[in-house]
Amino acid sequence: MIYVDIDVLTPCLIDITTGEVVNTEVVQVRSSVLSKFTKKNGWYTDWNKLACESEVYALMLTGTFSIQGLIAIHKDANTRTAFIDWAVASPENNPLLTKNKKYKGVGGHLFAIAADKSIQYGYNGAISGFAANKVLMEHYIKTFNAEPICQLHPYQIFIDEINGSKLREVYSYEWSDKI
Repeated sequence: MIYVDIDVLTPCLIDITTGEVVNTEVVQVRSSVLSKFTKKNGWYTDWNKLACESEVYALMLTGTFSIQGLIAIHKDANTRTAFIDWAVASPENNPLLTKNKKYKGVGGHLFAIAADKSIQYGYNGAISGFAANKVLMEHYIKTFNAEPICQLHPYQIFIDEINGSKLREVYSYEWSDKI
């Protein structure tokens, strides 16, 4: 389920209070670390369970363990996409959980990670997944030129190779070792 707001497309995160541009890195997260990220503390699901069937990545501030968002992805050979199983901003960046978000740009970064993985899988940037609701689905259609395909889920989306590759080109983050 994709629960992220796309507030701005920016190469790095932007600290909302200071306007400072903050560099990011992407790290694959092991199941043992993910046990801290649960539905009870604002992460919408129990992330350690997702690591059994998906690759889970954290969007972090460079050089820190400050996780700003999580995304679970798997290679979907049937649709030839990187399928987003879950994507969510940290509770401090989630407008549904806080009135004063810390950073802008988290949601777009998570989609860019999916586009990156799609390229690594040999799918040229194509992405698919289920938006959490109709409003978010329409938001992704408008922002990313996603297509509603609604075959397996009422809010199923597909972002083609061209739009996925364009999205990936916006972002500048580093890939780091697993944690």
